[in-house]
Amino acid sequence: MWNFDPMVIGNDFMKKIGVLFLLALFAFAPTKQVKTKIGDGITVTLPTTLTPMTEEDIVVRYPSVRAPLGAFTNQNRDTDFSVNISATQWVQADIEIAAKFFKSGIYNLYDRVDIISSGIQTINKKKFIFYEFESRVNGNKMKESERQPVFRYSYVQYYIEKGRTLVFTFNCPKDQRALWQNSAHAIMKSIKLK
Repeated sequence: MWNFDPMVIGNDFMKKIGVLFLLALFAFAPTKQVKTKIGDGITVTLPTTLTPMTEEDIVVRYPSVRAPLGAFTNQNRDTDFSVNISATQWVQADIEIAAKFFKSGIYNLYDRVDIISSGIQTINKKKFIFYEFESRVNGNKMKESERQPVFRYSYVQYYIEKGRTLVFTFNCPKDQRALWQNSAHAIMKSIKLK
């Protein structure tokens, strides 16, 4: 015989709803953050889901004579944060002119750039130039595996020091912007320089 007692059905239903609520709470809980030393006098707070890149990843993703000071990626290797040094002769007094120069450089790297926000902001008593944008790199019709365009969300910050510029870059697939945008902002605002 079936038991259709409303109290039994109601309690079972409430237990299931409670379990689903807890699962949803853990699924959307903020990722734990950890303070990370990038180099002498440079620290940043990163989500624990971003771990240091392997030497192989760095060689493939940063084919340059100068390796980044720090490079981190997620488990899927599609979301990255890096810190690089660019040898420049800019000085803090030229920050407005440098900002235009860096913006032009961003536009030259991609086939299309849609700026979300940009400007100069003070973080921990230091002035940074920043650009938050979505980009598109057109596919290569000559290579079968590279025919599709690549869409990315990026947040780039520049700090000008004597003889060099520190470049902080966060990027992820454009369709994951909603998942990572708040983290990108938090990462950039956590940068501390001595």
